[in-house]
Amino acid sequence: MDDREAIRDLYRRYWQYMIEKNVAELRKLMSNDYVLMHMTGVRQSRDAFLSGLADGTFNYYGADHDSIDVTVNSDTAAMIGKSRVTAAVYGGRKSSWKLRGDFTLRKENGVWRMTGSKATTY
Repeated sequence: MDDREAIRDLYRRYWQYMIEKNVAELRKLMSNDYVLMHMTGVRQSRDAFLSGLADGTFNYYGADHDSIDVTVNSDTAAMIGKSRVTAAVYGGRKSSWKLRGDFTLRKENGVWRMTGSKATTY
């Protein structure tokens, strides 16, 4: 599997683990310094985001991927994933969104890890 396909696979697993609330496996996909910027502009560290997933602040029910575009530059990469996501967040009702995730990644000891992401709609 080449780097681009490995990163696409990482994105698919990211959503699978979000839906499963598999915090342990999600943590392995993210660097220690991972930061998420939500659609609202709120920035969260990896641990704060994973805590919100575990405690039910963020609930994901499905994700169908429309595209996963990857650009690799040696040991760093950029990925834009576009997915139709069903979720309920911050106590709101279950809804569907077309979410775009702009991710940065870094290869650490031969393994790709997400270092940051920014969520918007498309």
